[in-house]
Amino acid sequence: MDGALRQNELTAPSEPLLSARGLVMDFPGVRALDRVDFEVRAGEVHALMGENGAGKSTLVKVLSGLHRPGEGTISIRARRIRPNSVRDAEAAGISTVYQEVDLVPTMTVLDNICLERQPTRLGLIRHGAMRRRAQAALGRLGLRLDVGRTLGEYPIALQQMVAISRALDVDARVLILDEPTSSLDADETRELFRVIRRLRDQGLGIVFVSHYLDQVRQIADRITVLRNGARVGTWKMSDLTRAALIEAMTGRTIDQPPRAAVEQDPPPHPPPEERAALSFTDLGRRRAIAPASATVRAGEALGL
Repeated sequence: MDGALRQNELTAPSEPLLSARGLVMDFPGVRALDRVDFEVRAGEVHALMGENGAGKSTLVKVLSGLHRPGEGTISIRARRIRPNSVRDAEAAGISTVYQEVDLVPTMTVLDNICLERQPTRLGLIRHGAMRRRAQAALGRLGLRLDVGRTLGEYPIALQQMVAISRALDVDARVLILDEPTSSLDADETRELFRVIRRLRDQGLGIVFVSHYLDQVRQIADRITVLRNGARVGTWKMSDLTRAALIEAMTGRTIDQPPRAAVEQDPPPHPPPEERAALSFTDLGRRRAIAPASATVRAGEALGL
């Protein structure tokens, strides 16, 4: 890595909210995490980036209690924790919302938020208390939904907001969002970013895992890059150029093409000799995929 990247690397000036030190995670034939250090401060959005196989998912699963590391420590506010399950991690204040919304679409919003955490008295569920808790959790996001409606009646973006509300219902201090924009369009992503900034301003530490460089540059305060299971470094987002970020992720200097070349559309009418093997026009899905068109010609590989 070049000198500019080394000079910009930061050390935290204050005690972190979440601190992981020297994490090692081995699987048969591969070391997925190689003495990784990672920390999150209260009131910040900390992006976690790296190429496929860099170790991002493994680190998230270790912090979430799904994997137990072979070495290393995890602390919340300098208090050592050893999460052996998702419930252990949540009890310590770490909640994770994964890329695929793992709620029950046939149940109500209310039941999804309080699932397996229903308040009871004398063995009976206290529905009024459930409703107040669900509305309070949604209120932290600035949302007002009919909690009696079935979750599946809402678009995927709002289902994700419900998943975040459920994560906050356990008094989370650290919220991990794993590829949260992968199924969202531009407007839905802007709304999610509004919610993330709101939670950051409430003092949460937010881990934002993504492979979208431009989105990370919009939302993150700091960024940590992993490569081949090891931590490359941590920087202020404002100190890291796009080219330097790509270099940190790949270990190579990449000459970026001119912006016009990146944004240039393919010719609308390909020459007749370029026979189309497959084509589609304005193919999309409501609330999931914006209409798109493409043509795959004989003898070519089309990248999406």
